[in-house]
Amino acid sequence: MLARVANNLFWMGRYIERSEHLARYLSVNYFSSLDAPSELSQSRQFVLRSILFMASNEIPKSDVKLKEEDVLFNIGLNIKKPYSIISSFNFAHENARSSRDLISTELFESLNTINHKIKNYCAKTFVKNGLYDFTSMITKSTPELRSKIQGTILHDELYAVIMLGIYLERALQVTRIINSKCSDASVENMKHQDIKGNTHQWSTLLKCIASYDMMRRFYKKTPTRNTTLEFLILNEDCPRSIKSCLNQIETYVNILVKHHKIENNSAAFLIRRLNAEFKYKIIEDIEENIQVFISDLINKLVIIGEKLDENYFKTTNYSIIKSISVSTQSQ
Repeated sequence: MLARVANNLFWMGRYIERSEHLARYLSVNYFSSLDAPSELSQSRQFVLRSILFMASNEIPKSDVKLKEEDVLFNIGLNIKKPYSIISSFNFAHENARSSRDLISTELFESLNTINHKIKNYCAKTFVKNGLYDFTSMITKSTPELRSKIQGTILHDELYAVIMLGIYLERALQVTRIINSKCSDASVENMKHQDIKGNTHQWSTLLKCIASYDMMRRFYKKTPTRNTTLEFLILNEDCPRSIKSCLNQIETYVNILVKHHKIENNSAAFLIRRLNAEFKYKIIEDIEENIQVFISDLINKLVIIGEKLDENYFKTTNYSIIKSISVSTQSQ
């Protein structure tokens, strides 16, 4: 497997995962604001800024009034915006097409069908009354694609590369969603002085990550700031928690490096070190400085992504990927 091919599959997994989190965040935040308990959380400008911040990391100036249709279009169907859902699926499709001979027909056809539906979705309908239908299509389609990956592709190094991309992107997107909702809760707290009792923001956060029901089952009580953050960051039994993602990332990177010595400052080294930091971390270690913790975690995940590219996916450094396949076949 050449580095170029590995890079295509890695990013295919990342873009598929990214599109799901963007769609769910867009839908949950928009519709949850309709029956929010406070005037601020019902404010359309407040909601649009939260969505834009999570999707693009942009923070519009306070005196700029956002136009709802523009924000929704840019995040959903604006192919010129690299952070849009349509761009993510388009990139995923292009990466899959470049590696067509290595993935299953079932996976490629499913991805091709979904990409075709998104490209032909009416933008006018989307911004007027199609937000729910469009985001539901995305959030239902992406699990189908992951199922095709898990059920139709050989569980070898190729599979490990795809899953590595999926779980790295999941960890990064979950972290960004937590960062965005904590920011929303902080703004709301400035008005209401009740950040720890603001159950609306924490319930919305859990729903954005598809973990609300399991969190209620685990704690058997209404979500609070601490229980929500503990569940989404440190509960390794929650498949969307950061700790669970880091465990999976280490599992799949170990497959790629099992025949090689792990050098200091390599991707595998950084992944193992970060996972080790989480092994005995408790919520009390992070609750007082959650913004600092989240910012630091995002930076570490970005660096790990860059190191993975440097170590395994650069065209000039493809020997390790190629030797993995060769050494495995010779056994």
